[in-house]
Amino acid sequence: MFTFTVPGFSGNIENMGKAGDALRQTLEDCGISQNQLAIALDAKRTVVNRWFHGQVDPTAETVVDIAQALEGINPDASRQFVRLYLGDWMALEKIAPVEQPAELPPSEDVDVAALSGLFADTTNSYKYLFFLSLLDILRRREFEVLSSISFEEIIVEMLANAWYPHTYFKLSFGTQDQIAKKLDSLKLEISEPILKFTDTDKRLLRKAISAQNLKDIISHFSRYVPFRLIAPFLEQEIKAAGVSRGRGNELELAMPGLAGQYFNSKKPLYCFDSREKQHCQAIIIHPSWAEYLEKNYVIVRAWAAWEWLGYMQKRNPNTPALVNKLFMPSKRQPLSKQTQYWKLTLNQHPETRCIYSGEILDYSRFSLDHYLPWSFVAHDQLWNLVPVVPEVNSAKSNNLPSSRYFYQFVYLQHLGLVTSHDLLAQKKWEKQIEPFISDLNLSTEDLLDRDRLMNAYESAIGPLLGLAKNQGFSQDWVYLS
Repeated sequence: MFTFTVPGFSGNIENMGKAGDALRQTLEDCGISQNQLAIALDAKRTVVNRWFHGQVDPTAETVVDIAQALEGINPDASRQFVRLYLGDWMALEKIAPVEQPAELPPSEDVDVAALSGLFADTTNSYKYLFFLSLLDILRRREFEVLSSISFEEIIVEMLANAWYPHTYFKLSFGTQDQIAKKLDSLKLEISEPILKFTDTDKRLLRKAISAQNLKDIISHFSRYVPFRLIAPFLEQEIKAAGVSRGRGNELELAMPGLAGQYFNSKKPLYCFDSREKQHCQAIIIHPSWAEYLEKNYVIVRAWAAWEWLGYMQKRNPNTPALVNKLFMPSKRQPLSKQTQYWKLTLNQHPETRCIYSGEILDYSRFSLDHYLPWSFVAHDQLWNLVPVVPEVNSAKSNNLPSSRYFYQFVYLQHLGLVTSHDLLAQKKWEKQIEPFISDLNLSTEDLLDRDRLMNAYESAIGPLLGLAKNQGFSQDWVYLS
């Protein structure tokens, strides 16, 4: 059963505007007034109005409260809000988004209730990654189940699905979880298509992983996960056989025989290529489940993604834009508007220098640097972007800059704000500075005061730098020409 239990964000600087945009569109599409929502939330109407107009984004806890309040007003509105909030998850692999279901689609042929209980009492990442990887493999095979799926293929897919959140975005899978350690033990050659999110279907990433010696890793992850995952489909049979879940490896040893014995009658998600655990090397998907998953792929995938988000949110409670870091991003948005903003400043101030190298910036040849790395903040807001020499941008990569650059960074931001304020029409300027106001918690007048701007940046960036350091981002980067 789908429930609104765990949000994807925990602060205003995580994925600014996304929750607010989702709320505005939902209220407009479903004919719900801001006042209705305010009453349902027991909140001030002015607060809802600020969300609606993108002046500030709802916090983590509030996202869940909004979903629950909308559920009481109009369940369809609640599901639409969650669908828009999840964004790319609902359009994985360029599939058209659909409304988030209140529950998985029913079936007269397979036990959907068992599927709904797949992640009950889960304490590590393995079941989530195993099932999500199984869905990826089935889709790639066009849900053909005549041939088995080897443990090795599934585990390679699991490692590929874990690579972006762990290695690129530095997320935690839990203190006892071994997936990160296994990834770190591999010496992977990561190419530009992988880092630039153009490695469609993770083909190159899977190839790099497959080239490693995976014997120990396959042995580790195939010891328990494949056998425990299908337990919900055979609960009565496990009980009737007197199999204990807590004594030794009774459950794992019994599952191949039980899955094979009841494969045709009880229709578990899969059985194994042997009825003896020590000889199992692959799984065989039940044809009825293949048909169900093919028919309902988008919904099932979105349900599994939401469950995965809930698990990871608990282990990364203060991480910015978590919802954008669990899968390979579909694409990076162009920085054309941000580039035009800074061109305006450089054109007016031709002696402006790169904060890292000290070189004068060329109006026609500069890059935009994410002061806090994109792989940490996962957004392109102007308050975190400054023009730099292209070579500097390449060298900085996703490192955290030394504190020696901080004041120069804020001075340049102040220069951009003052210049754009003087040259742009009032409404256009106010539109461009909305993220500064909401993320830095400043008024329009405060933005133009350099000391107040400096204080706001210190309050906003300081904690984020600390969090990024704790997550493993390299710190104190200094440009060496």
